[in-house]
Amino acid sequence: MGGLGYFPGDSFLHKTNPIIKLIISLVIVTAVFAIPSLIAPISALVLTFILAVSAGSGRWMLHIIKSMIKFSIVIFVIQTLFIQTGDTLIPLFWGLRVTYQGVMFSLGFVLKLIASALPLALVLRVTKGIDLADSLNETFKIPYKYAYAIASAMRFVPDFADEMKDIIEAQTARGVEHDAKGFVKKARLLAPICLPLLINGVRKAEIAAISAEMRGVSNR
Repeated sequence: MGGLGYFPGDSFLHKTNPIIKLIISLVIVTAVFAIPSLIAPISALVLTFILAVSAGSGRWMLHIIKSMIKFSIVIFVIQTLFIQTGDTLIPLFWGLRVTYQGVMFSLGFVLKLIASALPLALVLRVTKGIDLADSLNETFKIPYKYAYAIASAMRFVPDFADEMKDIIEAQTARGVEHDAKGFVKKARLLAPICLPLLINGVRKAEIAAISAEMRGVSNR
């Protein structure tokens, strides 16, 4: 599905100024957290999806939402169990219960989590990192090396995601059961993933820094 990296296109969103796209995404995220009603994150999800469709990335956006829902279900369950105030909906074991207040708060929490992540993901999808750095430098007079650092950090987000996917696939081919069930088993698999991911990340950051210095970014 192209991951979280830039996907070329000639849509209106692709041609829009990177600063405008960044401001729109920040406005959406701010509205999601500023408005307490569930209407805010739901409206943000719909708006972001419409923008993704207009940029030819509707299927990609659905794939991202599907991936985030799987992660959000775990957060929803844990958050619901921690909130024990309000009317009881489902009595559980050890005195725990599912309450109406817990369900509504957890639902709003995961909806805000998803709705706030998608606008930035869409900006990464339709914006080149170098264009964003140039726009930050020209519009806000941010020194180019800092603008370049911001753009590089955004570029490394999809790189880390792709790198983690490659590590998981390589370890699965060697017999590591990443689809194992159980919280303890999944927790034990974090170290074999995080260590090579950290090493590769440091290596890529060092290469990027050397490359930037050779191009004279620090003097711009």
